[in-house]
Amino acid sequence: MAGANYTYFLEFLLLGLSKDAELQPLLFGLFLSMYLVAVLGNLLIILAVSSDSHLHTPMYFFLSNLSFVDICFTSTTVPKMLLNIQAHSKGISYAGCLTQVYFSNNFAIMDDFLLTVMAYDRFVAICYPLKYTVIMNPQFCGILVLLCWIITSWVSLIHLLLMKHLAFSTVTEIPHFFCDLAQVLKAANSSTLVNAIFVYVTTALLGVLPVTGILYSYSQIISSLLRMSSAASRYKAFSTCGSHLCVVSLFYGTGVGVNLSSAVTHSSRASMIASVLYTVVTPMLNPFIYSLRNKDVKGALDRLLSRAASSLIDH
Repeated sequence: MAGANYTYFLEFLLLGLSKDAELQPLLFGLFLSMYLVAVLGNLLIILAVSSDSHLHTPMYFFLSNLSFVDICFTSTTVPKMLLNIQAHSKGISYAGCLTQVYFSNNFAIMDDFLLTVMAYDRFVAICYPLKYTVIMNPQFCGILVLLCWIITSWVSLIHLLLMKHLAFSTVTEIPHFFCDLAQVLKAANSSTLVNAIFVYVTTALLGVLPVTGILYSYSQIISSLLRMSSAASRYKAFSTCGSHLCVVSLFYGTGVGVNLSSAVTHSSRASMIASVLYTVVTPMLNPFIYSLRNKDVKGALDRLLSRAASSLIDH
């Protein structure tokens, strides 16, 4: 069954959030709305940053990358779920399932790395303001993002290659709304020991190290702020961190919820609810957090929308 001649004939059934047929139209409308808001909101952030010269700084360069990753992250899972609801189908091919596993892992890890890089950016800006433009030069920022992409791609690829050696039933049920790595491994008919070891190792390294980096950055930021004599200066310096802290709290809060619900409760429904927050709600809220708490982004969005409205009127 695990041989190359048979794997592509396997079919996985995504059981979804509910088996109740009456709830399907409601779920379709709800998730379509959240998906469109997430894509539109993050796209506006990218357009605002790229079109406004005032936002051509490292902080907003990383923010636009985060918005791009969030669009990709939610697009990996939600469209297929919407398609299945609309077609009254639960099926996803073997290749499609592996593709979802690869990209969902890839973009989740990339989110993790970008939030860490953004914390480092704030650390340099507040603790070493005179050296900020020298340290966080465009070449260095580009290398940081490229390095993040390389690491995430290789880790996700290794997950994928390890999964190709697993055996599955001809029709395998996945109690989730997308092919989540943990749920797919549980559904395998062969030993997943090697996969589990790699999952634990990568989770430890790619979870602990970024969190440690973020905590260290903010410990140094707080230490630097306490040494400032002016309360106004402290508030102005720390205000640039507010949006990032909100996004970090939301991302890691929902991420921990996914892992705890899987490890502690062993409930697929609890895991799915946590995953909805993690894969759909968080990417949807990030643009609001940055636009509502950041005057520069709000100003850039206002100018972008004003130009768009003017061009429509002219035509």
